[in-house]
Amino acid sequence: MTETLARTTRVRNTRDWLIPLGLIALSLVPVVAGASRVASLATGVELTPDNARFVGMPLPVILHIVGSTTYCLLGAFQFQTSFRRRHPRWHRLSGRILIPMGLVAALSGLWMTAFYALPATDGGLLPLVRWVFGLGMVAAIALGVATVLRREFAMHRAWMIRAYAIGIAAGTQVFTTLPWVLAVGAQDATAKTITMTAGWILNLAVAEWIIRRRPTS
Repeated sequence: MTETLARTTRVRNTRDWLIPLGLIALSLVPVVAGASRVASLATGVELTPDNARFVGMPLPVILHIVGSTTYCLLGAFQFQTSFRRRHPRWHRLSGRILIPMGLVAALSGLWMTAFYALPATDGGLLPLVRWVFGLGMVAAIALGVATVLRREFAMHRAWMIRAYAIGIAAGTQVFTTLPWVLAVGAQDATAKTITMTAGWILNLAVAEWIIRRRPTS
C-alpha cells in the first residue's frame, strides 16, 4: 500500500513538472530571438530598414524583451501545483515580480505599436489586434491583483491564467505562422494578422479550458 502510494505520488509530481517545462519550451523561440536582439543592440548592429526603429530607440524593445522573458519563464513555474502549495511564500514573492514584468511587457508592446514606424507586414488590422490583446493582458493582470487583494483566490487564479495565456502567445504564434510560411511563402499584412490572432485565440481557449476544468476552490 505504501509503495503504491509513493509510486502514485512520484507519477503525479512528474506530470506536475511537465506543465512548466512545456511552457518554458514554448517560450524558447521568442526568448532566444529576444536575447539575440538585445545582444545585437548592445554590441552594435548594421542599420537596416528592418531594425532601424530598434536602433534609433532601443529602450522600448529592451524593456519588452526583458519583461516578456521574465514573465514567461518565471510565470511557467506558477503552474507547478505541488511546489506552489508547499511553498506559498515563493508563490507570493514571484507574483510580486511577475505583475510588474507582465505590465512592462504589455505596455512596452503597446508603445511600440503606437510609436514605432512599423514594416508593411505589420499593417492592416494587426495594430488594432495588438491593442486589443495588449489591453486585455493589462486588464487581466489588474483584475488578478484586485481579486487577490479581496482574497478571491479562484478569480485571481483565473485572471492570471488569462494574462499569462496572452503573454506567452509569441511562442504559440511560431506554430501558427510556420505552416503558413512553409505552405504559401512570405506573409503579407493580412496573413500575419490571421496567424498571430490565431495564436492569441488558441492560447485563450486553452486558458478557459484549464480554468473550467480544474477545481477553483
